[in-house]
Amino acid sequence: MDWWYITKFRRSGAYRNLPLEAKSGQKFVYWLPDPLQEKLHLVDQQASGRVQIAEEVTNPSTRDRYLVNSLIEEAITSSQLEGASTTHKVAKAMLRESRRPRNISETMIFNNYHAMSFIREIASEPLSPDLILELHRIVTEDTLEDSSAVGRFRNTNELVAVYDDRDNTLLHEPPEASELDARIVAICNFANATENDGQFLHPVVRSIVLHFMIGYDHPFVDGNGRTARALFYWSMAKHGYWMMEYVSISTILRAAPSKYARSYLYTENDSNDTTYFIDFNLRVIIRAIESLQSYLGRKANEIKKVEKVLGSTLLARTMNHRQLALLSHALRNPDGTYTFESHRISHNISYPTSRSDLLRLAELGLFTKRKVSKSYVFITVEDIEDRLEQLKLLGD
Repeated sequence: MDWWYITKFRRSGAYRNLPLEAKSGQKFVYWLPDPLQEKLHLVDQQASGRVQIAEEVTNPSTRDRYLVNSLIEEAITSSQLEGASTTHKVAKAMLRESRRPRNISETMIFNNYHAMSFIREIASEPLSPDLILELHRIVTEDTLEDSSAVGRFRNTNELVAVYDDRDNTLLHEPPEASELDARIVAICNFANATENDGQFLHPVVRSIVLHFMIGYDHPFVDGNGRTARALFYWSMAKHGYWMMEYVSISTILRAAPSKYARSYLYTENDSNDTTYFIDFNLRVIIRAIESLQSYLGRKANEIKKVEKVLGSTLLARTMNHRQLALLSHALRNPDGTYTFESHRISHNISYPTSRSDLLRLAELGLFTKRKVSKSYVFITVEDIEDRLEQLKLLGD
């Protein structure tokens, strides 16, 4: 008996059953060795607010901007995982300016953005087949070749399978469509269960397994991945992991799509052991949280750069945090353009507040205001850094 069989034998004694079955009828199982327990503890600390969180996220005056950025990032990268080809720059401009999508790739991103927003609204509601269908409708509307497949489970005559993009090898054949009604009810019961219902299951593990099961059952003709990831966010929000609203797991998954796929395969090929998928996704969550912390640090430094240019002048004291953030973005993106609507969405503010912010910056000569069609567009002046230095001197 080699080392693997010894490890397998020891591990099998620690298995715990999940109330979910593979298509063979066997229970899915999992186990939580010490390294996974440590990762769960770290997620508990970082994602539920039990340790010091960056002020930019906890401060009500600035956190909406970071939430919007996160929703946009997750919408884009989750769509790119499924084949969307639009660039980040174009996609962000579309969402910030509330422009209607012009092709399927943009529509996928547009839909994902609204699905992520929808999840925030329904976080306290129990999961149901109808809710899953509504979420699928949101993420797939106007993106499927067969429009009748939007917002419904696949039919018995619709053969769905997962193939390797490289050589078209069959990777996974999901359960028959005739089994879906019962399997979806079981998934909903699992998602809605609490620790008072019997065996305790860590809420993060429950959320990850929910993600896994939608991918495994593949209940839709298309849009399974986007729906699965959206339901993961729903489950994390339901269990109080509010920090996950600001984290994009798809950004990390997109960097390692083959590992994402293999975590499914390993589970299916090794006694339905979901530990592989749990372990991989815990690593993804932790990396995504670390990425957020790094992002917040960069943003804080950018704001400080603007503040340093402005100094402690009267002008600086009359700038609000939104205007400072906009100036920071303009310094990094000299070809950037801004509108009342894009600024309003970015900071989750009213239209009059957005209008006041931008007009004030234009009055200071930091942006050029131009009329495009029926709307105003604000363009960063070429010498914005010099202009800021001049305004600093004038205010001293």
